[in-house]
Amino acid sequence: MQFKLQPHLIGELVELRPLTPTDWSALYAVASDPLIWEQHPAHDRHQEDVFRLYFAQAIDSGGAFVVIDRATGNVIGSTRFYGLDLERSEIEIGWTFLARSHWGGKYNADMKKLLFNHAFQFVDRVVLLVGPDNVRSQKAAERVGGVQDGAVTRPDRHGRPLTSLRFVIEKPA
Repeated sequence: MQFKLQPHLIGELVELRPLTPTDWSALYAVASDPLIWEQHPAHDRHQEDVFRLYFAQAIDSGGAFVVIDRATGNVIGSTRFYGLDLERSEIEIGWTFLARSHWGGKYNADMKKLLFNHAFQFVDRVVLLVGPDNVRSQKAAERVGGVQDGAVTRPDRHGRPLTSLRFVIEKPA
């Protein structure tokens, strides 16, 4: 069985479906809130030109989702699978953001449960990369079972080195 990077997943609170170009307006309406990005390394992602690059990369990744609140049918954020490494038996979940109205854990937990359940059919661990100043996301990673095990440095959108903390969630026995 092959890992499908964009399955349609339905949870108790959220629905995750593959991101499409038609999701631009609804997703940017959420992402345009500067407070979402205040602790994020790309703190300017609320700006339309910056978000357009993020959105294009999400579409091109082949692993991005739009997050929908099942109660209202409204778009509330995005997330994606990235970097499937079958040799290491791991995949990254990242580029996640939710509308501030849906912060507080239960929506993120439902979303991560869907993603973890899918991923653990194929790999033994899930990796979350979080900016060192993004305390809110570090706590969220820990709430969903992430254990910090080092750091990773990759180029940012400008080619400069960007270090992120690496959180790992192991497949349940």
